[in-house]
Amino acid sequence: MSEECLICGANLVYSEHAVTMECSVCHKKEDSRTKCSNGHYVCNECHMAGLDTIMNICLKSSSKNPAEILEEMMSLPFCHMHGPEHHVMTGAALLTAYRNAGGNLNLSDSLAEIISRGKEVPGGSCGYWGACGAGISTGIFISIISGADPLSVEPFRLSHLMTAKSLNAIGTIGGPRCCKRDSFLAILAAVDFVRDNFGVEMMRPEISCKYSSLNNQCIGIRCPFRKS
Repeated sequence: MSEECLICGANLVYSEHAVTMECSVCHKKEDSRTKCSNGHYVCNECHMAGLDTIMNICLKSSSKNPAEILEEMMSLPFCHMHGPEHHVMTGAALLTAYRNAGGNLNLSDSLAEIISRGKEVPGGSCGYWGACGAGISTGIFISIISGADPLSVEPFRLSHLMTAKSLNAIGTIGGPRCCKRDSFLAILAAVDFVRDNFGVEMMRPEISCKYSSLNNQCIGIRCPFRKS
């Protein structure tokens, strides 16, 4: 197993209460519930360094398969086994596939918006908020394509239903967290939701996991994407 702490590889330790931590990369101080067993801490901003490189992949893609687009982003050096970068990439993959499948949007502006909004969802939200960031990312995706805001009616309804559908799929499988599994579950939920509510047919792929050897908390046969 290759990845826990990004500094030393040691296991991560999660606590109930936040304490002030200093980022081992940029030395910024902020409150966190996460550190490694050797005391290292990497802030969300440093964890997502390089995230803007997904723009090139999305803008050049002609794929209608959001999982395929997501896996291309996951292969970039900045993307880790787990981390808040998935809170952006899930929605970005959906925006790209949606546009390529005939959805009407300005992809460049929409990607900039998903990056801005998704980066506000911190790592660990799956455990501490009861809402996985990948699931939230699908709600942000629907909010963007529908033009939702706090005063909207139908877009407000749809974006909440999307988040609920994704979180239901993620919660049904259960924990512990796997950012790859939860991102794929959210993607599949969104493909069905967009087809049924927007009439845009993205590809709904068969997904086979290639990340289990990197995940110390892999749930094995409980994972719907486990290779046979």
